[in-house]
Amino acid sequence: MDSIPDILMGTRRIALVGASARPDRPSHSVMRFLLARGYDVTPVNPGLAGQEILGQRVVARLAEAGPLDMVDVFRRSAEAGAVMDEAVALGARTVWLQLGVVDEAAAARARAAGAQVVMDHCPAIEWRVWKLPDRIPNVADT
Repeated sequence: MDSIPDILMGTRRIALVGASARPDRPSHSVMRFLLARGYDVTPVNPGLAGQEILGQRVVARLAEAGPLDMVDVFRRSAEAGAVMDEAVALGARTVWLQLGVVDEAAAARARAAGAQVVMDHCPAIEWRVWKLPDRIPNVADT
């Protein structure tokens, strides 16, 4: 598996499952953080489909968010496995489960299919821990 910094710096398109329009929700603040770093983020939430969060159109299903490099999951552990399986089936290179979200069986399936898995971590926190640059490199720069 690539290191967390390699994953974060090599990713461009992220689907954020469980996105919230409420500014007090962690998914909202993480989405704002990712957008500010230069990522193309598509929020996924069937209850908000067609609306916008932070200027990004919300889609109802993960399949509508592609193509994507990474799926960032803000769902309970009991629901994360199905999202992880779908993300891998759709070709996501990385599935990232947020703080407190762990599904070892789904992670094993995802890894066996060639995907990278990060569980129980937050990209915004990891960005600061690893002291990554203010923004991801432009695609033209890589």
